[in-house]
Amino acid sequence: MIYVKSPDEIKKMKRSNEIVAEILLEMEKAVRPGVSTAELDRIAEEIIRKRGAKPAFLGYRGYPATLCTSVNEQIVHGIPSEDVILEEGDIVGIDVGTELEGWFGDAARTYPVGTISDEDKKLLEITERSLNKAIDKMVAGNRVSDIGHTVQTIAESNGFSVVRDYTGHGIGRQMHEAPQVLNYGKPGHGPKLQPGIVLAIEPMVNAGGCETEVLEDDWTVVTADGKNSAHFEHTIAVTDNGPLILSKL
Repeated sequence: MIYVKSPDEIKKMKRSNEIVAEILLEMEKAVRPGVSTAELDRIAEEIIRKRGAKPAFLGYRGYPATLCTSVNEQIVHGIPSEDVILEEGDIVGIDVGTELEGWFGDAARTYPVGTISDEDKKLLEITERSLNKAIDKMVAGNRVSDIGHTVQTIAESNGFSVVRDYTGHGIGRQMHEAPQVLNYGKPGHGPKLQPGIVLAIEPMVNAGGCETEVLEDDWTVVTADGKNSAHFEHTIAVTDNGPLILSKL
């Protein structure tokens, strides 16, 4: 069942998501050659706790960190580590979740580490564009599948593929709520959007094929062909006035 939020509940979600937005802005300064992903994790946790919130990922189904830090061919759920040092030319997807007063926030962004290749620049640009165009579909009367169709069309028309094994989702009192939000599919299917529905839309776009594998840590998802992947995400509410991005300052 899809939980439709009241305007007051959306305001509460906005406060949680603003912490997520603050962290992702801070990551722009922190991501650089020579920094460990564990250091990025410490920065994020400190901000979350200073704001009176909780790291939503830490301990979730046994996950051991505040952030997911996914480097290059890693798609999602990369675990921060002192041993993972970012290098010039890498790309790193950073996903962060918060819980504030029982309401969850969730967003992600992929960052260049120093100067990156033209192919990776295009991968980041297209993935972010697919997210922004998908957000435009978050209006009352549209269907959930219109979101995924938009992501797929933009990614594939630019020579990339979309991940099919991992999806976006509803969000609110829980990190993952109904409905599931695929990054592909035909338009005009699935639940109808209405004011009060809040979704985390998160395109995961691969430079190569869409196939995935999970590493031995049982968390880190990588591309099966070893090519790079990008991940962008926002939490968005459907309102009477169109889409409202909650995870944006």
